[in-house]
Amino acid sequence: MEWTSFAIIALTFVLAGFVKGVVGLGLPTVGMGLLAIVMSPAQAASLLVVPSFITNLQQAIGVRSLPLLARTWPMLVGICVGILAVGDFGGGALLTASDGARASIGLGIVLALYGALGLMSVRFVVSARSERWLAPLIGIVTGTVTAMTGVYMIPSAPYLQAIGLEKDDLVLAMGLAFTVATVALAVLLFKQGAWQTSAAGASLLALVPALIGMGLGQWVRTRVHTHIFRICFFAVALLLGAHLVLRAWM
Repeated sequence: MEWTSFAIIALTFVLAGFVKGVVGLGLPTVGMGLLAIVMSPAQAASLLVVPSFITNLQQAIGVRSLPLLARTWPMLVGICVGILAVGDFGGGALLTASDGARASIGLGIVLALYGALGLMSVRFVVSARSERWLAPLIGIVTGTVTAMTGVYMIPSAPYLQAIGLEKDDLVLAMGLAFTVATVALAVLLFKQGAWQTSAAGASLLALVPALIGMGLGQWVRTRVHTHIFRICFFAVALLLGAHLVLRAWM
């Protein structure tokens, strides 16, 4: 790997970790969006496996983790089913397909949608009765989107907000969902031959700049209004998604 490419990747993970440190999410969103500019989505997703798993696992551990696991397990199972079903029965995920343009378009659309929803502060409400049947469906859709783009925020994050979780429980629940999605995605990448020993080593190295960026982000979070930063984050996601779509079509 050339030093220029190494520097770009390192800076990307510092930035992605920084965003997660400030707002509590966004490492794969930023990482996939920026890395997909210089490499294929499958390569980007492979590099993100270890940093995403470690940071999400850290976020998922808390006093309320077990009660939240008992509540959200249908969605978590759905995520695994969605990811692995796309690989086994969908003719291979777009993420690992040879046609990188289609994968980039899919990723760009998801990023743009995620940014637009965030900027519009769209909020949904899900009743306890609807939660019973909607949770596995949301999981399957999230898993399908993850297998196609490497991003697992849509629709899992809006759904977890919609079921009325308080701030701390919401952070824990997203950590649980993102951890499960990361593990299932790693299994898919391995089965498709996109995550091999060399990729695992590079992903482990990428953990270092990600943790550095996350530490910086947590430090900044205590000094900068998080709401302002979130607006900037969603705006960047929207623009980055639009750029990926337009670049793939041109």
